[in-house]
Amino acid sequence: MKSTIIALLLLLAGSTVCLAQCDKKLRLVTSKTEHLDASGNLERTEDEQTVIEIIDKKISVNIENGKQTLTGTIKSNTCNWTTPFKEGKSVINTTISDEDGNGEKEYTLTIEGKDGKVTLTAESPQMPDHKLRFVLDKFEEKK
Repeated sequence: MKSTIIALLLLLAGSTVCLAQCDKKLRLVTSKTEHLDASGNLERTEDEQTVIEIIDKKISVNIENGKQTLTGTIKSNTCNWTTPFKEGKSVINTTISDEDGNGEKEYTLTIEGKDGKVTLTAESPQMPDHKLRFVLDKFEEKK
């Protein structure tokens, strides 16, 4: 279950690319994971720090300081940000797996910024009854 969450976070982080930020190396940090049902209703919340990095066509997700690490390849990325890192939307399609390359899953990550609040939602066709949502504490260019 955690690997699914991590994978979704990574994918969502990858979708956080905008006109001014689409070609940047990105770092997303969240301290809470929300598990949603297929209709978007909250099922449960987990307090766990997750760091998602997007560099070129690669995405990495690090949960709880290395407790679990996921990596993936970005297949496509659409990006429309009017205010970098604050207002806009990115949709990233990716494949994510664990450190050993096991459990590969397809994900669609949607990063959306509105009124200064940025969220990442991760969905997989292999898990149609479960979505992940992350309210980002940090969404920035990786230096």
